[in-house]
Amino acid sequence: MSDKIKIGISIGDVNGIGLEVIIKTLIDTRIMNYCTPIVYGHTKVASFHRKTMDVNEFQFHVINDANQAHDKRPNMINCWEEDVKIELGQATEIGGKYAFISLERALDDLIAGKTDALVTAPINKHNIQSESFQFAGHTEYIQSKVNAPDSLMFLVSEDIRVGVVTGHIPVSEVPEKITKEKILSKLELMNQSLKKDFWVQKPKIAVLGLNPHAGDNGLIGNEELETIIPAINEANAKGIFAFGPYAADGFFAAHTYTKFDAVLAMYHDQGLIPFKQLAFENGVNYTAGLPVVRTSPDHGTGYDIAGKNLASANSFREALFTAINIVQRRKESAELISNPLKLSKFSKDRD
Repeated sequence: MSDKIKIGISIGDVNGIGLEVIIKTLIDTRIMNYCTPIVYGHTKVASFHRKTMDVNEFQFHVINDANQAHDKRPNMINCWEEDVKIELGQATEIGGKYAFISLERALDDLIAGKTDALVTAPINKHNIQSESFQFAGHTEYIQSKVNAPDSLMFLVSEDIRVGVVTGHIPVSEVPEKITKEKILSKLELMNQSLKKDFWVQKPKIAVLGLNPHAGDNGLIGNEELETIIPAINEANAKGIFAFGPYAADGFFAAHTYTKFDAVLAMYHDQGLIPFKQLAFENGVNYTAGLPVVRTSPDHGTGYDIAGKNLASANSFREALFTAINIVQRRKESAELISNPLKLSKFSKDRD
């Protein structure tokens, strides 16, 4: 048994680039100095992808349970017995079925405490739908499984951090979903995560407006005046350093984001388009506000390049290290809180 951090990894869609970026990451044995990786899938599927990459020297250490993980090898748990038909680059029912089996098994072990964090390779949000999975994506499914009242889709990199108030919903539904209570909840989650997970002592958070020019004082919409500004004011009253609302176009164009520790966008594309433009090669999708740690690369299944050995592993590698760092920070914070230094009073006449 080892005290090294155990990272569970779900393989995503078997027809996508998930296993390619996983193998490209774990083939570097230095990874094992920082964590014990446990991949949830099947060695036959992994071997198929390995051959398309012309990688012969890499192998997984097969185990039956996370507690058996070898701390100096990349481990794999075979989550099914039958052969799987792989059709690279195709969105198939089979791809969704085994993506869910991998995710469910990995998440169950995370919740049971057998692993310390979960890194999820990309799924297809359509073919994974079933009686067992009726969610817009990973974030909503994991939040449901851990019974968390709320969560925050938090895109992070070395240069910028962006969270969103509304996630995977149609743009037509965004205005009605933007409420003062929801904005405040996301600001609280972001503020807590910046302190606990990223060790930012006094986070400064920028809040974007919903409308062009942040509503232009009500000329182009009233959401800023009636909803967003009251939420910012209430956040300030609770000790959260939130500022705005800022017009999104000028905010990013003028590099104003560099003056803040994080940015809260109102909807998915408003936050993710500039984030991916600035940090596509090393961006990480982190689900903040949960009792468990889950990260993911900030790209999709990559059907168009699946099987061509063209996928970059940078984002997946960053997701792995982000998970490791957050687990370490949470553990260290818990240790500091559990054993605080005793308060000492000094004499006024000391030398």
